[in-house]
Amino acid sequence: MKMEKSGNPPPDTNTRIINVTHMEMDLGEMIVAATDKGICMFEFTDYKLLELEKKQLSAAFNAPLVQGESPHFETLKEQMRQYFEGKRKEFDIPLDLVGTDFQKRVWLSLLQIPYGRTTTYARQAALLGKPSAVRAVANANGRNKVSIILPCHRVIGTNGTLTGYGGGIRRKKMLLELERNFS
Repeated sequence: MKMEKSGNPPPDTNTRIINVTHMEMDLGEMIVAATDKGICMFEFTDYKLLELEKKQLSAAFNAPLVQGESPHFETLKEQMRQYFEGKRKEFDIPLDLVGTDFQKRVWLSLLQIPYGRTTTYARQAALLGKPSAVRAVANANGRNKVSIILPCHRVIGTNGTLTGYGGGIRRKKMLLELERNFS
């Protein structure tokens, strides 16, 4: 291995990092993380399991989270501005999801819920071909690290109540109202 004049080895070009920044959104401050492939986390900074999610990301990618820049951040910022103005109903930003195969299937199924509409955990489980896996689907939704883009806020209880949301029920209600107003 070639050594630099300082006596330190040259930087390892295979070392991955996860770039992290904060964004002020209409519903509060959010943390966003991205790999070179895409967004891997978009969470409210007051989410109670945020530190755990950051550790999970670092372990899954075998990479540190580093305050930095990513071209995905500007794209996300622009798409979020459009979303909150009612001009964007679908996102096309690249994602780099961390989770089990089942969790990823659940999260991607969220993209089938039309803008301005809701579904239930039971209907989501049936859509996945796992009608008896309602709790597993709800649990997977609760582990979604990419808020708003993967719209778990559109999933409600069978009786029509607004149930768990990592960003809080108040934000879930506001997101649903925003989408209904622009539908």
